[in-house]
Amino acid sequence: MKLSVPAGSIFASPDFTVGVATSSFQIEGAADAREASIWDTFCRRPGAIADKSDGLLACDHVNRWREDLALVASLNVDAYRFSVSWPRVMRADGSVNQSGLAFYTQLLDFLNAHNIKAYVTLYHWDLPQYLEDRGGWLNRDTAHEFARYAEVVATAFGNKVFSYATLNEPFCSAYLGYETGVHAPGKASRAYSKKAVHHLLLAHGLAMPILRKCAPEAQSGIVLNFTPYYPASDDPQDKTAADLAHAHHNDWYIRPILTGEYPALLDALPEEEKPQIIPGDMQIIAAKNDYLGVNYYTRAKVSAGDDRGFEILEPASEVQTTAMGWEVYPQGLTDLLLQLHRDFTLPPVLITENGMACDDTLIDGKVEDVKRIEYLQSHMDAVDKAARQGVLITGYFVWSLLDNFEWALGYTKRFGIVYVDYPTQQRTLKQSAKALRSMLATRCSQAELQD
Repeated sequence: MKLSVPAGSIFASPDFTVGVATSSFQIEGAADAREASIWDTFCRRPGAIADKSDGLLACDHVNRWREDLALVASLNVDAYRFSVSWPRVMRADGSVNQSGLAFYTQLLDFLNAHNIKAYVTLYHWDLPQYLEDRGGWLNRDTAHEFARYAEVVATAFGNKVFSYATLNEPFCSAYLGYETGVHAPGKASRAYSKKAVHHLLLAHGLAMPILRKCAPEAQSGIVLNFTPYYPASDDPQDKTAADLAHAHHNDWYIRPILTGEYPALLDALPEEEKPQIIPGDMQIIAAKNDYLGVNYYTRAKVSAGDDRGFEILEPASEVQTTAMGWEVYPQGLTDLLLQLHRDFTLPPVLITENGMACDDTLIDGKVEDVKRIEYLQSHMDAVDKAARQGVLITGYFVWSLLDNFEWALGYTKRFGIVYVDYPTQQRTLKQSAKALRSMLATRCSQAELQD
């Protein structure tokens, strides 16, 4: 099965970026060469990780980066999105780990030498444990520590980076890490979540002028994950419930960044859940972004219920789901992009993550992940559909390059287009990787013919 680019599709444009993505803790390993992160601590908590695993080795990327980036280059992609490990760069005593910076510099040099644009995320959830010991994202000082870290990285990397993202999915850091407790640091209180969000967004806003100063030619922005919420029925109460879910889980993150205001929901929150907003905070958070990164995987249906007024339902038994149990619903990506386009004056949009976990098996040296190819094709078509209706979209990244440590699920779920045999660390291109490589090769050939 192939991936195809229809004539006139945004994906056919040579100016449209197509890439693959990873994150530091999920692939790097080499834990002995960095400070501990909150995920190292969380992995030691009994019952926290589904298979009782950890990220100490992961995909051993620190030692195998040449092989992995050669794979990236072989796929004909325009860009590679990866994250920097804060604990690999900043030591607990406040000094800079120069060998950690040097590791990433060699990645950048390889990518630039192969004309692959580097998209660097500064924070993909692996907060140094020494900062969590001081309160983590519940401590306002952490936002200022992030700004200092951003300055160290951007000073070292400068314009070798095509695009910087301050944060990846602050929803997951705040809601999963501080409200439900299913992610590191494993705190579980409604009184924590929106306070953590505020400090995360403040960190983003503080870092933006630093990135512009240190890397004026690079694009700088933020990456948010979105789940579009649909009412479970035509009942007005379900419609209200879907709007509430959207306000809590989507609008709470994007609205302050683009407008300098939290949703009206702020006034309805109990006092103990409200963040402490100091005068000037919202102007900092609303720093101008060169782009908005959008991560999308699935949708959710919502009914009235719970003490917050909404209940998120499990997918119906008859719908197609991924290995994560998430409904496959490409129309949700089109709907989401159009809703954001209606609600806000958007900067250019990047689809910074999109992909599917499958129960992949390696048989005779092959992984026939046909469902993933179908997923990617339908979602690329959904992106194109939104672009044809006026949304300015400049790129699309497949999650993920490699099978890797899938957070609280350990190594039980495979999102990669490259199969990783963890005992041997052998990499094998899945059919989806070959389909992407072929699609991009065809696109390159068509572009050359047009020239």
